[in-house]
Amino acid sequence: MEVRVQNLRKEFDRFPALHDVSLDIRSGELIALLGPSGSGKTTLLRLIAGLESPTDGRIFFGEEDASRKTVQERNIGFVFQHYALFRHMTVLENIAFGLTVRPSSRRPSKADIRARALELLDLVQLTGLEKRYPAQLSGGQRQRVALARAMAVEPNVLLLDEPFGALDAQVRKDLRRWLREIHDRTGHTTVFVTHDQEEALELADRVVVLSKGNIEQVGTPDEIYDFPNSPFVFGFIGQSNCLNVRVENGDVWFEDRPLGLSVYGETEGDAQLYFRPHDIELRDGCSGCIAGLMTTSRRVAGTRHIEVDIGHGHGNVEIELPPDRAVSLDRNRIAFRPTRWKLFRS
Repeated sequence: MEVRVQNLRKEFDRFPALHDVSLDIRSGELIALLGPSGSGKTTLLRLIAGLESPTDGRIFFGEEDASRKTVQERNIGFVFQHYALFRHMTVLENIAFGLTVRPSSRRPSKADIRARALELLDLVQLTGLEKRYPAQLSGGQRQRVALARAMAVEPNVLLLDEPFGALDAQVRKDLRRWLREIHDRTGHTTVFVTHDQEEALELADRVVVLSKGNIEQVGTPDEIYDFPNSPFVFGFIGQSNCLNVRVENGDVWFEDRPLGLSVYGETEGDAQLYFRPHDIELRDGCSGCIAGLMTTSRRVAGTRHIEVDIGHGHGNVEIELPPDRAVSLDRNRIAFRPTRWKLFRS
């Protein structure tokens, strides 16, 4: 089911939570709404679900205007961060709940409901646990039950609000891989909210980056990470450094020296140079480089993260190197130059 959000605006007591947001979600797509707290991502999800009504704008499911329809009329599957399972019901009863409460004209037979619930139990890899109660399950198992319950009604759209937020790091990683596999097998149009960049980049077909009620950028994980279109996206997605520079005669200058970075056609004047910590090359001298003193060096998984004080009020920048390259560094002075970077104007 294709979902189209058209010029959507939402206010809470005159506070604007979303500003004129438009978004096309393709049928069968797994899309992530990513942003910091207060960016509007959960509000957008709740508007798609029908849990909130828009102040202005429309929401289409396929060609049908669903803006004023209820959650039930939209046939939404919803998975919350804290499971929202019925504690007095068994796993099987929880999964079957959405089917058992349907009006009699649309309700399958008891045998069909049980067969559907058992099929989903197998899909989420919980076969044999149908008689257990939520309190007898781990957090990861409860979230699998919640997802199975949401899929039982064969929803037009599956919505997940921070689905792994209450779980520990390793369980989150396992469930991310599992959710992607489930999505590829079932093909539901799926929208999930997260503030976890790694989660969004690993799971989604496309990522929607929101800030202060606006969409900053929409793109594939590679497009969002490699070609951010604003200082906010560059700074929010992954690690980054920002330096105040200026453009003169087609070159980028930092303080009193050119960095050897050509920007032909750029307007001269002040700019901000953004680059990732790993997108650098070490330099022997300081002709065309950024230089400073190492302040800290720490091992993070397969890389070494090094903070460099470049002085003159610029503070520290962070670079990443393979551990074997970092061993031979002169701790008194490090010189480097960005290899991939982007300029933004104030």
